[in-house]
Amino acid sequence: MEDIEKLKYPIGRLAIPETVSSELRHQHIQSIKQLPQKLKEVIGIMNEDQLDTPYRPDGWTVRQLIHHIADSHMNAFTRFKLGMTESEPTIRPYDQAAWCNMEDAKQLDPALSMDIISGLHGRWVKVLSDMTAEDFDKNIIHPEMKKKLKMNELLCIYGWHSEHHLAHITGLRDRMNW
Repeated sequence: MEDIEKLKYPIGRLAIPETVSSELRHQHIQSIKQLPQKLKEVIGIMNEDQLDTPYRPDGWTVRQLIHHIADSHMNAFTRFKLGMTESEPTIRPYDQAAWCNMEDAKQLDPALSMDIISGLHGRWVKVLSDMTAEDFDKNIIHPEMKKKLKMNELLCIYGWHSEHHLAHITGLRDRMNW
C-alpha cells in the first residue's frame, strides 16, 4: 500500500509563499482555467463503478470529488467577488465533509457538477484576469483560519486545490490502470 500521506496530498501540502509573483498568479489562474477540460478528459471515460471508487482508503469517491469541486469553487468564486466589492469582508466557512456526505454528492451524475464547474470557471477566470496587483493585495477575513487572507493567498489556495483534486483522480486512474 502506498504511503497514505502521498495518497492524501499527491502534489504535496498547500504552501503559500510570503510573496506571490505575477508569474505565480498566472500559473494558478491557468490551473483554474484548465481544470474543467482536464476533469472532463479524465472522468469522461469512467464507468459508474469507477466513479464510485474512493481515491484512497476512507477517502471520497471520484463522484464525490467532482461534486466537492463544484461546491468548493462556488464558494471560492463568491469569496473573490466579496473581496472585490466589500472592504475586508468576513467569508462564510462551511463543513466540506458534511456537504460531500449528502446524498446528492454520493448519488448524482457528476455531469451536473461538471456543468457548474465549466460555467463557473469561465466567469471566475474572467474576474481573476481583470484583477490588478492592488486587487490581489485586498483582504478577506477567514473566521475558520482566524486570520486575514490576501486575495493573492486565496488564489494560491484554489490554484492548489484544483491541481490537488485533479491529482487525486488521475492518481487513482493510474494506480487502477483504467
